[in-house]
Amino acid sequence: MKRLSLLIITFISPFYFTQYQPKNISNSDIKKANDWVDKTYSSLSQDEKLGQLFIVALYTNKDEAHISQIRNIVNQDKIGGLILMQDDAEREINLVNEFQAKSKVPLMIGMDAEWGLFQRIAKAHKYPWAISLGAIQDKNLIYEMSAKIAEDCKRMGINWDFAPVVDVNTNPNNPIIGNRSFGSDVNNVVNSALAYSNGLQDNKILAAIKHFPGHGDTDKDSHLDLPVVSHNLERLEKIEIAPFKALMNKGIGGVMVAHLYVPSLEKEKGIPASVSKKIVTGLLKEKLGYKGLIITDALNMGAVANKFKAGELDAMAFKAGNDIMLFSQDVATGKKLIQQAIDKGQISQNRVEESVKKILLTKYYLGLNQYNNINPENVNEDLNNASHSALVQKMYANALTLIKDDKKLLPLDCKETYYYVPLEEAPYETFLNQLNIGTTIIVKKASEINTIPANSKVIVGFHKDNSSAYKPYKISDASKKILSDLSKNQNVILDVFGSPYALKDIDVSNVSTVLVSYENNDDSMQATANGILGQTKIWGRLPVLVNDNVKFGIGMDVEAKIQNQTDRKNSSEKKNSKIIIE
Repeated sequence: MKRLSLLIITFISPFYFTQYQPKNISNSDIKKANDWVDKTYSSLSQDEKLGQLFIVALYTNKDEAHISQIRNIVNQDKIGGLILMQDDAEREINLVNEFQAKSKVPLMIGMDAEWGLFQRIAKAHKYPWAISLGAIQDKNLIYEMSAKIAEDCKRMGINWDFAPVVDVNTNPNNPIIGNRSFGSDVNNVVNSALAYSNGLQDNKILAAIKHFPGHGDTDKDSHLDLPVVSHNLERLEKIEIAPFKALMNKGIGGVMVAHLYVPSLEKEKGIPASVSKKIVTGLLKEKLGYKGLIITDALNMGAVANKFKAGELDAMAFKAGNDIMLFSQDVATGKKLIQQAIDKGQISQNRVEESVKKILLTKYYLGLNQYNNINPENVNEDLNNASHSALVQKMYANALTLIKDDKKLLPLDCKETYYYVPLEEAPYETFLNQLNIGTTIIVKKASEINTIPANSKVIVGFHKDNSSAYKPYKISDASKKILSDLSKNQNVILDVFGSPYALKDIDVSNVSTVLVSYENNDDSMQATANGILGQTKIWGRLPVLVNDNVKFGIGMDVEAKIQNQTDRKNSSEKKNSKIIIE
């Protein structure tokens, strides 16, 4: 019987294989999947086959003309999928239900949800950015988080999360990756990304590692212009390409190719990786042996859209070896040009069959061989509730990183009085209120620091604007001076509610205690307060190289303290009047 099973698997056409398949799948289920793919493929016209290669963007914050345009594309061009953009979850569900009902082959529904659906749906709950996840030592927690993201995706009818980012962020000035990267160390990026991907795919949401061949050391935003990665091949293989290579055989279903010019890999000047046959086919498919779905980065991005015509760009991307053209700006022209290239012998029909069957097989494995309508009722509540808050705060608690604690000021002593100086531009009240539960806090404005008695214990919070992942992390000269002045005659606890790169040009030699909280939002502030009050363990590790003194991997453990009955009583008695604003 075993021999017969092996023969069946050997007999399966290579067009019926893709990188992702559900775990513990039986041989009979594999055969059912292949039969469905074969039957479906045979039922499609050439125009319908070509339509499977395209994903277009659906916005619900645009006008009805946009919705009508997408409706026409779905109906007329028979596209393979949609990428959901901003912003109305209920409307998106209703439209997806409508479009799925009209599609001969169910649509693959994708979303950029690196930090959860909040990345596109403002009413959803925000999960931590990758830089925060990179600080977490127990990677099982990342799996737990992405499994929850998968649950949210299913609630919306989403099948593909275009995540995680596996770019190794070695450039602090990177304008587009930064917080979206797990860090500057290859192994940490790989381990974090694998946990994230498995959390999605074990719950039947496809992952996509991006942005191949590596976007971590760039100083341009590819949404605006074409970045250049000028490293030699040895460096590329050691850093940029290394995470992709390590993850190639881990069953991850998608790879997204970047709009980057990499002269060491593509000799023709100015040709982006996304339309380079040497990079997509020669390197990714042939040398690295990747068999999953290969998808371009969004084709509306300035790096390519400013240089190539819509439609022509799609045909170039398919010729290069991509299976799916994401965010196509002209599906009809793209299909026409691909067919012309087939007619001229520039592209083989086998190449179309390879891509379309990979797409169909992946759809089957994700359960898209049959579509069930999604109920939009109460979707916002389902995407943002207490279960999300509890999980996210656990993530931030485990990410919290103690860089130094020379005078052993942590955890805070509930019997003492602390001064608190909030600096920079973002809100801080949640942190302050949470600290209030455990100890007495006297708030001082920046202009009042001279009124703080010498040798006091002073908490300084650098609260950076985290309303998007791309906000500047740099600390103002005024805040640096205040920190410097305080550290001359005070016992300072500095907490950076922002990127650890903020420490790049800050002298902390005279600062007793330095923490990195990575982000400034309600969940991170509550988790940080709980950590420094000793209610949760501090044991994160820095995921990036900041400078010669603040290096990747540094961090100290502080065990959670267990309050005795007297401490609990004192805490409870003080709880109602702790904050003193002078």
